[in-house]
Amino acid sequence: MAASETEIAPFRIDPVFTARVWGFRDLRPWYDRVAEGDPIGEVWLTGDECTVATGPHSGKKLGALFSEQKAALLGADAPSMGSPFPPQAESPLLIKTIFAREKLSVQVHPNDAMARKYGEPRGKTECWYVLQADPGAEVAVGVKPGTTLGEIEDGIRAGTLEDRLNMISVAAGEMIYVDAGTVHAIWPGSILLETQQNSDVTYRMYDYGRPRQLHIERSLEATKLATRAGKVAPRELADRTVLIDVEYFRMERIPVVRNLSSESLRGASGKRGLAYLFAAAGAGRLSVAGPSGAKFEAVDLPQRGIVAVPAASPEFVLEEVGGAGDRLDLIRITPNWP
Repeated sequence: MAASETEIAPFRIDPVFTARVWGFRDLRPWYDRVAEGDPIGEVWLTGDECTVATGPHSGKKLGALFSEQKAALLGADAPSMGSPFPPQAESPLLIKTIFAREKLSVQVHPNDAMARKYGEPRGKTECWYVLQADPGAEVAVGVKPGTTLGEIEDGIRAGTLEDRLNMISVAAGEMIYVDAGTVHAIWPGSILLETQQNSDVTYRMYDYGRPRQLHIERSLEATKLATRAGKVAPRELADRTVLIDVEYFRMERIPVVRNLSSESLRGASGKRGLAYLFAAAGAGRLSVAGPSGAKFEAVDLPQRGIVAVPAASPEFVLEEVGGAGDRLDLIRITPNWP
């Protein structure tokens, strides 16, 4: 990094707890949060309304920081106007934890082209990393082979759409890819780390009689009967496990034995760009690497917390915090520019 570039030290992000009718009132022990009103179904970790929790930009909304510091945050490979991530007041990825006490609606997301047709900046491709799953937990990913759009529409109107869904079992540590156009639903029994394009566009097909708007015509327009969705096999490398590496995002599980340098976290490519570090279990701390170079206050990475590492970050060391029985389970998430 050139000395003239603006450096931005890694910073922790405070989550936003989002009410959903199908969620829980008490998120403990995952988060020290009890709903005062409607149940909480989603914890937004990188949403534009999330707040920077540490460093000189503390108190600023994440979307505003991206608007002001796009180049320093995203790096030289960041896309230009017309891409799925245009340079506006938005972070490129929306990362959430999902807590489903009841079945979510059966839904589908548009691709980029359809989203723009209806005035949205981008579509929504996502993936689910299973943090925890009860025995027998399932999710719906796609429809059964041979199903037609007419049969999907009939199922919506008759209340029998579930009969057409392709159900798959899920277990902790598995990755499920859900590309735009895939009919899908999350059922109770699992806790998911969801990574997606920064879009909240959802077309509901069927919602179990809840008094919420359905989007039948647009959901049918968005639906693809055959997609690439499903479980993704992990790819083992010498220093990490690649959980998924597709358009829009890459996720890696990286072992941390006592400590790890920022250079090691970047891996063999050495490529600088925005990265999010999520502690699926255990905790860590990021501190300046050595006596020379830029100074910044140490940043704690708490269990189930997230830290943003800008492209223009100074070098640092990530160390484990806690005993051997509470090892840091680190997930690194980066944008993939299509």
